[in-house]
Amino acid sequence: MEFEELGIREECGVFGCIASGLWPTELDVPHVITLGLVGLQHRGQESAGIVTSDGESAHSFKLHKGMGLVNHVFSEDSLKKLYISNLGIGHTRYSTSGVSVLDNCQPFVVETLHGKIAVAHNGELTNAARLRRKLMRHGVGLSTSSDSELITQLLAFTPPFENDDTPDWVARIKNLMNETPTSYSLLMMHKDIIYAVRDPYGNRPLCIGRLVPVGDISGKGKTNAETEGWVVSSESCSFLSIGAEYYREVMPGEIVKISRYDVQTLDVVPRPAGDPSAFCIFEYVYFARPDSIFEGQMVYSVRRRCGQQLAIEAPVEADLVSTVPESATPAALGYAQKCGLPYIEVLCKNRYVGRTFIQPNMRLRQLGVAKKFGVLSDNFRGKRVVLIDDSIVRGNTISPIIKLLRESGAKEVHVRVASPPIRFPCYMGINIPTKEELIANKPEFHDLANYIGADSVVYLSVEGLVSSVQESIKAKQDNENNLKSNKFRNSSISAKRFFTLPPTEPFLKGIMPGIESSTFCLQKHVFCHRSMPPSL
Repeated sequence: MEFEELGIREECGVFGCIASGLWPTELDVPHVITLGLVGLQHRGQESAGIVTSDGESAHSFKLHKGMGLVNHVFSEDSLKKLYISNLGIGHTRYSTSGVSVLDNCQPFVVETLHGKIAVAHNGELTNAARLRRKLMRHGVGLSTSSDSELITQLLAFTPPFENDDTPDWVARIKNLMNETPTSYSLLMMHKDIIYAVRDPYGNRPLCIGRLVPVGDISGKGKTNAETEGWVVSSESCSFLSIGAEYYREVMPGEIVKISRYDVQTLDVVPRPAGDPSAFCIFEYVYFARPDSIFEGQMVYSVRRRCGQQLAIEAPVEADLVSTVPESATPAALGYAQKCGLPYIEVLCKNRYVGRTFIQPNMRLRQLGVAKKFGVLSDNFRGKRVVLIDDSIVRGNTISPIIKLLRESGAKEVHVRVASPPIRFPCYMGINIPTKEELIANKPEFHDLANYIGADSVVYLSVEGLVSSVQESIKAKQDNENNLKSNKFRNSSISAKRFFTLPPTEPFLKGIMPGIESSTFCLQKHVFCHRSMPPSL
């Protein structure tokens, strides 16, 4: 919950759709993309955009984007402007790189010698400043502060190995991936093709779905039903509502070509030898919707296992278990199940406050805390409550909630946190506060229970989080006899950073001199818990 209130946010979500079979299609591509973006609304609420094409001409793009939620940006009239279309890509944004203004809305569209290209991007380039300088030295102007415009211009600018009349977009994409190792999952549309690309470390999610006739939807990935089209999304949670079945993930470093005919892997850009993949573990902890699938497992199941592990690590004498709604609910259910206590709601959430009105502005975030919850005092008056939260970031959100519970009759309030303490910022597409703002780095952290007014506070250990995330993955690979000896190590943090950041980047020198990097290899996942000084 504190992620939501205090500014730890995913940057955005991307979604694409292409119709199969004969064109012009009967598939309502603009509406499919709109519904897909609604399914990704939790990943960004500041702006949204869609670009479509008939696929017959490299110049036939139709674009609409604006500030606000998807349903506010796209009306029936605005969607009519996106017809007639056979393919398109869309985006919903929360700003981490670049300010929240219309100019930074995605997708970005540029004209090239070979027609228009459109790009939608989730993530944040770790070497954006150097790449901006490179383009400007070559006379390429940039009109926004968005990394996504930078990617679009780099793809258009990169000298390709090609004939003038046959653009080699794969070569351009590979060049981009070699120029910047992280962090991005992106969609690029050119004429009648959508390219789906994930950075070599797999830091941000991306998956593919198959549109099937409504009567054939099973959710089990059947391959014998007619394919009406293909979709690609930051999360699989957007598939069911549009009549799509989960097909597969885009793998780290993979360049996928999605056409009206099929889905093809064109290339895989490798990581440096010895570097593990680095999927952001907070997709599991908070960012993703619980019904999404990553690495073959449902996010909800991972969160429930985190709660079960937390009950093993931090039991307490109590009468009931509850949650700070809503992302911590699976963990609370897991905790209650493991310790044999009843799960009872103590807070009710005002669903019309929160994500809809929370913007990356401190004053608005602080105002949201007081009006977000009601108290179900009859459920806990005179009782000892275990309150499960997904995080404690600054510590000034959980405190008023505990005060509400005590004033409403709670005898004791024991806080259990379903993730380890966050100690460092992130520069890879998540708006995590500065190191100084994080409660884990303040003197108050040593007496956190007293500081927030709780009877006790315990975080899930790093090892507990690792085991909760990897339990299902490891079991599945064991069953398939494909477990690689170097893929899963013991449950300790590797001392090896998963990539070396250039010493000239502004967040290491200049803007934030002397700052430590948060990007560490936690097994095969990135976690903002421990850090080492950057390799300069």
